[in-house]
Amino acid sequence: MLTLMRILRSGLRHELLGLCFLLMATSVAWASPRVGDMAPEVVGKTLEGETVSLAPYAGKVVVLSFWATWCPHCLKELPILEGIQKTGAEQVQVIAVNTEPRDVYKKVVRAMKGLSMQLAWDPGKIGAEAYGVKGIPHLVIIGRDGRVQRVFKGYGESSLDHIVAELNQAIAAPAQQELSKP
Repeated sequence: MLTLMRILRSGLRHELLGLCFLLMATSVAWASPRVGDMAPEVVGKTLEGETVSLAPYAGKVVVLSFWATWCPHCLKELPILEGIQKTGAEQVQVIAVNTEPRDVYKKVVRAMKGLSMQLAWDPGKIGAEAYGVKGIPHLVIIGRDGRVQRVFKGYGESSLDHIVAELNQAIAAPAQQELSKP
């Protein structure tokens, strides 16, 4: 039976240490921001190539969802996200980030033209890497103070109540500007 100690005593010590370093570096590169961390600023691009960032939505709760057209759970989530956008437009901004190639995203934009939520595309996977997306759907609730409030990985009807509760909590919390007032 192999044990870690036996492997370390063998001549594989340097190779094993190199492998551990590589695994740690990979996990750091794809690490999700933790609850309470400042949310990464850039999330994607528009069809025209303009950067979609969180800055225009300062003071609002941002619901960020990474999704794809081939994902049935993502397609179930989209109408719910649109409902959140329409219901909470004054206090909430939903950004739906498509993770597919540009030609697919182009069709998505045409098909979803009348929606209220912001659509974005993540061509270089910069947003996905910044938010630690390893699977979709991947939903992040960002508080009015710009900090990650909650990360939901996957989709389930049973998690909707938790998402709504987190949204209400984020909406009720003061924004950064309100925190700094005397």
